[in-house]
Amino acid sequence: MTKILKVKPTRMELLRLKRRIKLAEKGHKILKEKQDALIMEFFTIYDEALALRRELNQKIAEAFEQLRLAEIDTGVVRLNEIALSVKPNKEIEIKKRNIMGVPVPLIEAEEFKRNPSERGYAFVSSSSKVDIASEKFEEVLELAVKLAEVEETLKRLAKEIEKTKRRVNALEYIIIPRMKETVRYISQHLDEMERENFFRLKRVKALLEAKAQT
Repeated sequence: MTKILKVKPTRMELLRLKRRIKLAEKGHKILKEKQDALIMEFFTIYDEALALRRELNQKIAEAFEQLRLAEIDTGVVRLNEIALSVKPNKEIEIKKRNIMGVPVPLIEAEEFKRNPSERGYAFVSSSSKVDIASEKFEEVLELAVKLAEVEETLKRLAKEIEKTKRRVNALEYIIIPRMKETVRYISQHLDEMERENFFRLKRVKALLEAKAQT
């Protein structure tokens, strides 16, 4: 049985509850629409994340294969020396954007792919195999950053969907039914009071008529 709210069973309270029910139903509709839209957005981005993950795995495999070829061509010791001389990429900048009111990360960074001369190692002491391996790992880095942005966006959307779902369910299964049950209780109480007053007045009238006849 649905519980009722602890309120005074008055006409004023009855009118106030009916207004609250209308507002709650309107809020429920808005939240339900938001939840549905968030879920659609989530699965759109989820598909993007799956595609990025597959592409990233492929790029990683390609990068390590090129690294293996570079080791054969240049030698492990020389390759390590070249790796130590590589200039680091510039730092990324994490900003925010909104998806339906949900703040999600926006990662901004300069182009990860660089010319051999921009990487910092001596061109003459390197080889084309090293350049290819470097390029492949730069592609991996670019995809990894993009995937990180997308997956964090998914986490935040999922959290917002769960929060919105709890609010929708609370309105649909607890708050609105409880207010409606309270409205029924107050209406029944007021009807009963009206019947009692009617019979009381009818009895008083009968007594007055009887007294007038004596």
